[in-house]
Amino acid sequence: MIDIPQLVWLFLRLKGRISRAAYLLAGLLANLVPLFLLYRFTLVPEGSTESMGWAVAFTLIGVLAIWAIFALSVKRVHDLGKPGAFALALFVPVISYIVFIVLCVMPGDPGPNRYGETTNSPA
Repeated sequence: MIDIPQLVWLFLRLKGRISRAAYLLAGLLANLVPLFLLYRFTLVPEGSTESMGWAVAFTLIGVLAIWAIFALSVKRVHDLGKPGAFALALFVPVISYIVFIVLCVMPGDPGPNRYGETTNSPA
């Protein structure tokens, strides 16, 4: 059974903490969905009604994906015991790759911290 409130928290909310594995897997999903829509857009004839539909879908989902990746990163930074503002480093070209790797590799705080009692659950 899909837990909708948990998915909304994971992808849209800024409070709480998530583990390295949850960050990596949810981040991959948040990146793959817009890429699929972009792929579909490239398959339809240019200027057609269908291409406009795919372009609108890609734009809307792309904006949602950017927010989801930011929300995931804020929660991952919280797991490290740092303020969510550190996640803004993901919007700096070149540095974003380094930050992503660091967030995927660095272990979080082993116990409770000021951002939550446990990982992978709302604060």
